[in-house]
Amino acid sequence: MQISYALPAMARAGLLCCALSIAAPARADDLQDATKLLKAGQPQQALERVNRVLAAKPRDAQARFLKGVIYTDQGNTKDAIEIFTRLTRDYPELPEPYNNLAVIYAGQGQYDKARGALEQAIRTHPSYATAYENLGDVYAKLASQAYDKALQIDSSNTNAQNKLALVRDLVAAPTVIASRETAAPVLAQKAAEKPAAPPPAEKPAAPAVAEKPAAPPPAEKPAAPPVADKSAPQDAEIVGTLNAWAEAWSKKDGNAYLSFYAADFKPPKGESRERWEKDRKAHIAAPKSIAVSVASPKVTMDDSDHARVTFRQTYRSDVFKGSSMKTMALAKGADGRWKIQSESVGR
Repeated sequence: MQISYALPAMARAGLLCCALSIAAPARADDLQDATKLLKAGQPQQALERVNRVLAAKPRDAQARFLKGVIYTDQGNTKDAIEIFTRLTRDYPELPEPYNNLAVIYAGQGQYDKARGALEQAIRTHPSYATAYENLGDVYAKLASQAYDKALQIDSSNTNAQNKLALVRDLVAAPTVIASRETAAPVLAQKAAEKPAAPPPAEKPAAPAVAEKPAAPPPAEKPAAPPVADKSAPQDAEIVGTLNAWAEAWSKKDGNAYLSFYAADFKPPKGESRERWEKDRKAHIAAPKSIAVSVASPKVTMDDSDHARVTFRQTYRSDVFKGSSMKTMALAKGADGRWKIQSESVGR
């Protein structure tokens, strides 16, 4: 599921590990299955497994947390906030619900609320590294807003321009909320569990029945010749465009970088094209070195001249490094070149 929130470089809010000492094997199996289903991109099936656990144990902390993560993955932030908020009341000693609340708040642009939630997570668990990283990212976003305000008042302030360029590079490559890939520290299961009933005595095994010799397998039909993938050349062209775009960025060639964007490209947040280009050139010029790479591109053709591609972007400079999932829409121009019409960060 694509999540196109314009977040700062938030560290991924994690899934619960299922390595708890659990007295009820059925509960453990359901939660393990739910986690695997969510990682496999099947949130609705994962939710069904979690609800099965909660039907028997409504206060189960691990199941409730995982349900909140699933809702976040589905974009149902209202119910996710309610779940994580109730967990902070029932288990105020746990940092993960505060952290996940902060990620959601940041996605909504409520950075003061995100900061408060992360500070509470740190008070609860002073060695929780994820919360410290997220708090730094929230501060970076708040700093970006402050520098931007300073430039609105005095556009000739070169110090603010340089600082804004650096800070915006920090928040330009966000890692998205509610990762299905990274496990957070195990959420302690506080609810007392009743001891499991002893397993029933096993019946003696029935005597073995002699097996009949297996019939020989039928002769296989010759395989049909493979069908040529007509989209492969188009995919290769699009991936080549992305690699060239990343190379121009890595070479700090602002003009070449901007040449990959279509004339009808719409900058994020309603910025004017002129302002966006100016900011992008400043972001590219500010670091001493930049390295951008594209990994695992997945191309979907809408028609012969329009495509969408999802990939992992890795950004490294002398002041920042980060990785994020990105989705781009591209269109093929009259000159045969693919150009970027829109881009969003998130998964």
